[in-house]
Amino acid sequence: MGDEFNKSRLSRAATLLNSAVSFLVFSFLDVLDVILCVVYKLVDYAMETDSRACYCSPEEVTISGDFLVSATKGGRTVVRMAAAAAAAKLRFGDVSDTLHYRPSQVAELAKRAATAVGYKTRGSIGFTVSSDVMGALKELTSRGRRPVWSDCDCKTCNSPGCHLYVHVEGPKDTSTTTRDVIFIHGFISSSAFWTETVFPEFSDATKSSHRMFAVDLLGFGRSPKPTDSLYTLREQVEMIEKSILKRHNVGSFHIVAHSMGCIIALALAVEHPEAVKSLALIAPPYFPVPEGEKAKAAAAQFVMRQVAPKKVWPPMMFGSSIACWYEHVGRTVCVFVCRNHRFWEFLFRLITRNRIRSYMIEAFMCHTHRAAWHSLHNVICGSAETMEGCMDSVSRRSCCDVAVFHGCDDDVIPVDCSYAVGSRIPRARVKVFQRKDHVTIVVGHHKALAGELERIWRNAGCPTTE
Repeated sequence: MGDEFNKSRLSRAATLLNSAVSFLVFSFLDVLDVILCVVYKLVDYAMETDSRACYCSPEEVTISGDFLVSATKGGRTVVRMAAAAAAAKLRFGDVSDTLHYRPSQVAELAKRAATAVGYKTRGSIGFTVSSDVMGALKELTSRGRRPVWSDCDCKTCNSPGCHLYVHVEGPKDTSTTTRDVIFIHGFISSSAFWTETVFPEFSDATKSSHRMFAVDLLGFGRSPKPTDSLYTLREQVEMIEKSILKRHNVGSFHIVAHSMGCIIALALAVEHPEAVKSLALIAPPYFPVPEGEKAKAAAAQFVMRQVAPKKVWPPMMFGSSIACWYEHVGRTVCVFVCRNHRFWEFLFRLITRNRIRSYMIEAFMCHTHRAAWHSLHNVICGSAETMEGCMDSVSRRSCCDVAVFHGCDDDVIPVDCSYAVGSRIPRARVKVFQRKDHVTIVVGHHKALAGELERIWRNAGCPTTE
């Protein structure tokens, strides 16, 4: 009893310490992000003779017929919605409220203090879309793409192609094979997450009878990273359809997805209900939204606080909090890391003398801040209700097998997320692996995972005997 009591006290003390340090650190970051906003406005103007829009000063946007009207202090900006939507395939439901509404601790404290002394604070306005959205629409209808000084200018990061990069393995003669598999990576990753792990572990029989497509999502790896994209879920799905399904004449297929890729996989399965044979979802980021927060904006805010709860420990949670809450701090990290990824890759290889494979480091660095920022908000946070609708749609189908895998020690996406998916899709088989986390559920566990996937593909559409 004494040992348990001491452990309980230590646990509470550690929690309090984490909360206190987190409050101080994130209060500092709140102020720092405001300062960096001004700095980047000036630097962007000096480097590009124009300051790029950010999400610090939202605009109220309304729709009037075929026109998009943005009301600002300087007047009203009108964009023809039909043309812009055709080019960007943008709908208001695709844009997450969390992009522009991320209340800081300092602002909340000031608001409470003002309320305490009797000052009235300004009430919240309706749904708003940042000037960044307007900027993207204006670029699409006028100037088109433009380079950003803070992004890397190498060929990989400036791929001009209109298709995603897709690594393909399998039989060259496709006249007799109908077994195709699409692998979708997670946030800040690439196709190498699959090709360097599970691909070599598949049996010769699988390699000879399955075409395997590992895709670099829009904005990551060797795929294009357009500056005029908002990296919405819809864009990701349409780019996969264009780059894999149509380009490689894929009819029916299996899907394997990790983390953020699970959201895209579910959306793809809904778009092609008769084509998907099986879904293997690894560490899906599904956070059931309480009934009181079912409104879209509230749902997105709820998911953001689950994904990035503003804690300094564990480290991966601290990193996700910085990436999710601080637009300009995140951009600063990308300036030093992603813009110079070739130098860091060389240094990493030099220090380790190639003893450690560097594919994860390379994938982590090979993206732009715009791609990471918008994917995090528009795909992960903004898909709270979309994901539920997708799972309900999949649940009603009888021809798509669903398997869910999770690591018991995952400190990024709690294992409860996978159990929640299992509850939403009753026929889904949920399997939790001990001593595995968000990454090692695949990396270091790839041989066992390859065997699991092969069993899924063999039994897809058939009664399972397990």
